[in-house]
Amino acid sequence: MALPREHAGWTNRSYLPHYDQARLAQAVTFRLADSLPHSKRAEWEHLLQVLDDGERTRQIKRYLDQGAGSCLLRRPDCAKVVQDALLYFHTQRYRLIAWCVMPNHVHLLFETFAGYPLGKVIHSWKSFTVREINKQCQRTGSLWQEDYFDTFMRDDEHQSAEAAYIEGNPVNAGLVKRACDWPWSNASHPFKTGKV
Repeated sequence: MALPREHAGWTNRSYLPHYDQARLAQAVTFRLADSLPHSKRAEWEHLLQVLDDGERTRQIKRYLDQGAGSCLLRRPDCAKVVQDALLYFHTQRYRLIAWCVMPNHVHLLFETFAGYPLGKVIHSWKSFTVREINKQCQRTGSLWQEDYFDTFMRDDEHQSAEAAYIEGNPVNAGLVKRACDWPWSNASHPFKTGKV
């Protein structure tokens, strides 16, 4: 089956491979630009070359959960900007399954619709939120790391495990005792699943 022109299939932007297909559930993580300093990346360079993709992702997630960088998304006004942006086109351009806005990164599990490629959806979230957060915080410059991590869901079990990870991330990071206590997550935010 040929993909619509807008959905590119496998691509390789920067150093990360991405897979884009409509109606495919994807787990995506994007982070603040200062959340993984160059000095830490250089320190990890050799180690990351010998690890498989899964272990590399786990190492980075653990590091992010320690709260490196400015953690600007810890501010309720900034976290709300991101959450509102995620919810804005839910059921129109994509279907959110799970999300969590952490202090220095964002986790999502969602399905894009035909005509709304993965990269363009993520770009729209990042470009809108950087403008709004810069305005609110009276700051300038970049906010987000240029690229993002994405993993397509192989099956329902993989998707359920990823949703549980996303919802439990604030608990695992020691920010709250129960997932429903974190205000910037679907675990505490009723929303329509938009199943079609």
